[in-house]
Amino acid sequence: MLIEKLKDIVGPAGWTADPVDLEPHLTEWRGLWRGTTALMVSPQTTDQVARIVAACSATGTAIVPQGGNTGLCGGAIPDESGDQVLLSLSRMSSIRALDAEDYSMVVEAGCILSDLQAAAAAAGRMFPLSLAAEGSCQIGGNLSTNAGGINVLRYGTARDQVLGLEVVLADGTIWDGLRSLRKDTAGYDLKQLFIGAEGTLGIITAATLKLYPAVQNVKTAFVAVPSAQSAVELLAALHQDLSDRLQAFELIPDRALRYVERHVPSASIPFDNGHPWYVLLESANAMDDETLERHLLRLLEASIASDAIVAKNAAEAAGLWHLRHSISEAQKKEGASLKHDVSVPVARIGEFIDAATSAVEQAAPGARVVAFGHVGDGNVHFNVSQPGDDPPHAFLAQRDAVASVVYDMVASFGGSISAEHGIGQGKREHLRFYRSETELDLMRTLKAALDPQHILNPGKVI
Repeated sequence: MLIEKLKDIVGPAGWTADPVDLEPHLTEWRGLWRGTTALMVSPQTTDQVARIVAACSATGTAIVPQGGNTGLCGGAIPDESGDQVLLSLSRMSSIRALDAEDYSMVVEAGCILSDLQAAAAAAGRMFPLSLAAEGSCQIGGNLSTNAGGINVLRYGTARDQVLGLEVVLADGTIWDGLRSLRKDTAGYDLKQLFIGAEGTLGIITAATLKLYPAVQNVKTAFVAVPSAQSAVELLAALHQDLSDRLQAFELIPDRALRYVERHVPSASIPFDNGHPWYVLLESANAMDDETLERHLLRLLEASIASDAIVAKNAAEAAGLWHLRHSISEAQKKEGASLKHDVSVPVARIGEFIDAATSAVEQAAPGARVVAFGHVGDGNVHFNVSQPGDDPPHAFLAQRDAVASVVYDMVASFGGSISAEHGIGQGKREHLRFYRSETELDLMRTLKAALDPQHILNPGKVI
C-alpha cells in the first residue's frame, strides 16, 4: 500500500496524518484556499524525495510540494479530494557548503531565507533576496515562485540568484545541476525551467546560490512625494545620481500608513503632516555620509519630493522598514482584501495606479485601493480592501470581477498579472486570457514532456 511505503521511506519522524499537525499546511495565509490530505511526508534527504516521487509515480498519485506556505496564490495547497500527498521540504534545511572566495553557497530547499542571509553575513558576504516573510519562507518556495522582494532593483529576482539546482523529476530521477559556474553555455539552461514553475515540472531539493560583497554605509530614507508619478521621477533622478548604489525603492500610499498606525502599536509614522504618497529607499556603499542627503535636498528644491528624513542609525532604519513590512498585517485587520501582484513598465507606474484605482472604485463602490510595492522593478501590489461596513463574504464574492478589471488594465499597459507570487490556483484561469495561445501551448508541451502523468502539483499554473 502506497501510504505505508511512504511512511517507511521517511521513518517515524517524517510523516503525519494527525489533523492538528496537518491544519497549518492545508490552507494559506488569507484562508482563501483550503484542501485536505491523508498524509504529509517530510523527507530529510534528496534520496528520500526521489523514492517518494518514484513510489507516487508508480501509482499515479499526485504530489503537492510545500515550503514555508507563505504564498498568496494557493500554489502549495492540496485539493479537496484527499488523494494528493503533501510533501513538505521543511526538514531539508542544511547549508551543504559556503565558499566565501567563490561567492557561492549550496543550500537545501527547506532552509529559511533569513537563516541564509545570516549565514552569508557571518562569512562576510551578502545574500540579497529579502522579503517580508523572510523569517518563515523557505528558499525552495522562493525559487519555485521566482520571488522578488525589496532588492530586485539592484540584484534581480530569485531567478538571478541561482547558479545551479538539484531537482527530483516526475519519475523520481535526480538531476544534479549544482554547479557554481558563472559562465556555462553547454546546451540549454535547464535550471531556468524549474525556477518559477511552482513545483509543476520538478521538485527543487537544493540550489547553488550567488553571494555578493557585504554592503557598507547603508543609508535609509523616507521621502514624501505629491503623487505616485512623482515617485517615478524621484527614482529616475536618484538612479542617475546613485547608479547601482540605490538598492531598494518602495512606494507606500498614505492609506497604508494609516492602516499600520491603527493596527500596529509599535509603528511610528515619521512625519507629523500627512502626504498622499511616500517612498522608502535604501542606498549602499556611498563615498561619504552626506551623498544621499545632498541629492534629496536638490530634489526637494525641485518639488519632486515634498519632505524627507534620513535614518541616523540602524535602529531608525529598522523602524522605517517595520512600517513597510507591517502593511500586509495591518491590511488583514482592516477586513477582507483582494490582492493583485502585478507589474507594469516602471515609467508608467503612476499612470497605471491612477487609472486602475479609478476603474476599481467604479466597479466596486466603496472599495479602498491600497497600491504599494517595489517601484524600482515595476512591481505593484495592487490590493483592494473591503468597504468598511460590508460583510467580508459579500466583498470576496467580487474577487473575479475586480481581478478582471485590474488585469485588463495591466494588459493595456503592457504588464504582467503576476510579478513575484506566481500563478498557483488563484490566477490559473486568468492566465489563459493574458498569455498568447503560443505561450500556453509551450507551457503545456513542457508539462507533458516532464510530467506526463500530471502528478506534480496538478491544478496549479496551467
